[in-house]
Amino acid sequence: MDAALTERFERFSVGLTGGIGSGKTVVAQRFAQHGVTVIDTDRIAHVLTAAGGAAMPQITRAFGHTYLTAGGALDRAKMREYIFSNLHARRQLEAILHPLIRIECIRAASAARSAYALFVVPLLVETGYWKNRVDRVLVVDCSTENQIRRVIQRDGFKSDQVQAMIAQQAEPGSAPCTSG
Repeated sequence: MDAALTERFERFSVGLTGGIGSGKTVVAQRFAQHGVTVIDTDRIAHVLTAAGGAAMPQITRAFGHTYLTAGGALDRAKMREYIFSNLHARRQLEAILHPLIRIECIRAASAARSAYALFVVPLLVETGYWKNRVDRVLVVDCSTENQIRRVIQRDGFKSDQVQAMIAQQAEPGSAPCTSG
């Protein structure tokens, strides 16, 4: 693995995390309004899995055309349903996406001009990679009922789908404490 993928970032960095629908985006927007460079791993993943995205050839080889839209992007809804019922498939997708996301994060952090960088990482605790690469962790939390309501309103998912996603994520109190 590339040494750059295993080292800490050069500038002070904060990892922003929290469960789906917890309010990470709102918090990140507030930081951005104050001039902080915000690097959002979900946005990076969307770019990588768009039609022509860097991850699409590997995803197509691994999963076939079944999980692509007519336009050649990842069919996120179909893939989400599949990986939540198939741990091997989820790990396979993560093995494709996570290294590419890390590379893009390193590029974005290198280009950052603010005093520090804020990395928005929904799976910060779950992946393990971020624990030793950020100087601080900021956890956004709210009640499960609020999470479910927000995600249903935002994405149109069913309650049981949201509950399954929440169950896949770490508990808020399990975020690692790091020191700089």
